[in-house]
Amino acid sequence: MRSDVVKNGIARAPHRSLFKALGFIDEEFARPLIGIAVAQSEIVPGHVHLDSIARAAAEGVRLAGGVPVRFPVIGVCDGIAMGHEGMRYSLATRELIADSIECMVMAHGFDALICIPNCDKIVPGMLMAAARLNLPAVFVSGGPMLAGTKDGKPLTFTTVYEAVGAVAAGKMDESELKALEEAACPGCGSCSGMFTANSMNCVTEALGMALPGNGTIPAVMAERLRLAKKTGVLALELWKKDLRPRSILTENAFMNALALDMALGCSTNTALHLPAIAHEAGFTLGLDLLNQVSAVTPNLCKLAPASSTPIEALHAAGGVPAVLGELAKRKLLRLEAATVYGVLGDSLAVNRNSAVIRPIEDPYSPTGGLAALKGNLAPEGCVVKRGAVAPSMLKHEGPARVFDAEEAAFDAIMAGKIKAGDVIVIRYEGPRGGPGMKEMLAPTAALAGMGLDDKVALITDGRFSGATRGAAIGHVSPEAAEGGPIALLEEGDIIAIDIEGRSINCKAPAQVMEERKAAWKPLPPKVQSGYLARYARQVSSAASGAILRD
Repeated sequence: MRSDVVKNGIARAPHRSLFKALGFIDEEFARPLIGIAVAQSEIVPGHVHLDSIARAAAEGVRLAGGVPVRFPVIGVCDGIAMGHEGMRYSLATRELIADSIECMVMAHGFDALICIPNCDKIVPGMLMAAARLNLPAVFVSGGPMLAGTKDGKPLTFTTVYEAVGAVAAGKMDESELKALEEAACPGCGSCSGMFTANSMNCVTEALGMALPGNGTIPAVMAERLRLAKKTGVLALELWKKDLRPRSILTENAFMNALALDMALGCSTNTALHLPAIAHEAGFTLGLDLLNQVSAVTPNLCKLAPASSTPIEALHAAGGVPAVLGELAKRKLLRLEAATVYGVLGDSLAVNRNSAVIRPIEDPYSPTGGLAALKGNLAPEGCVVKRGAVAPSMLKHEGPARVFDAEEAAFDAIMAGKIKAGDVIVIRYEGPRGGPGMKEMLAPTAALAGMGLDDKVALITDGRFSGATRGAAIGHVSPEAAEGGPIALLEEGDIIAIDIEGRSINCKAPAQVMEERKAAWKPLPPKVQSGYLARYARQVSSAASGAILRD
């Protein structure tokens, strides 16, 4: 056992004395130590209940003959961090999460690992750690929040953000906004839609690192506790078989994950996280591959924010296994790909609701829910949630309205200074320039609440919440802080967007852009000390997953 390094032999008597201070008995030293990385906290709705998930997983470990040891992991609530200085820290914590798990596992000699995340950066951060450590590992998330309801209609966290824009436009009064605020988020769990957290938890199933149900069983159901208990038992089986993440996180796994991503219409943030996880597993996953998979994979689901359908409806329809079952009909999956429980083909299920999961013969679109665009404005690429864009905005030309920070753009939107046809440009919000690549839910939701989401495009070197809908194009690379073309735009430049043609261009003459480039000077760093300053010096382009450079 790997854990013998901290508990076996005469030289480890001092170590055992410390274990005994924790309540260990001698019989436990003969059993494997299973680390349980749990991101429970009292500030994240998706994590507030993770202590109960961790207890169930620990019970499963003991049932199977192991010794569970829980340790904490940080996690930022993107919703609470949204729209202010706190959002700079969200993506940046992904690297801290991966590093801290590595530190805890290596320092304490665990034999295997159970990861219990739920929300945005925590899921990919833990997956990165699992790939890096390459010890037997398995995931179980905390599960999605149930949708709120008002007047018989489902509500999500996004509903409240969009209502802010509606109030500003005079379409709703503050008492109605207050009623939505009270009803939208009824309890624990990751926000109820195909936002980033649920996208990544579903993708973890397709990657083969979690049992079926990981992405969709609601947080409050006993079925979630049973899944956690089974995961604890499974951790011991993985240890006995010595089945490690890099045997699972292969090219086949990532191709399956991308296919599911396209079918579900997941968050654009998956285009940041999958390349980062692949990097830790030892290979490169680029935006060109995203388009290759999208070109042949139909979009089968339109869940919130692309519609009002919450994530719990996907679970009732058969969850990820049912979506995989539809994709398998067209041989769009690599069913022989290894998973923590066998091979991916073992998880296929029947579609129980064709209104939630379209049959593959009748998709919403013959191509996937995400698209990567390139052009003179984004030579390295950018990403859009194509499945959440109104058909009228799939091709658009309009004048650039240029802002050097999210807050300035949001103020202009709320003041009614943005008109139909405009292309809002928010720059210096990339991984380096932000720093931290802030999500832009506040401006996109305000546009939606004002009824402009099908009339205005928004492009940024920052990123979007998975809750964003509309012609919102993010991850523009190279970013403005690195002198990318987005830094050279001026008010009124005509921007041409063709989502179906996968292109994004500025129509200013090339000579003009070259002259601007020669005269360009970077803005002073927005943060000059602390963790974010170090992060800004090390972080790479969004096109490569915003990983830290060696």
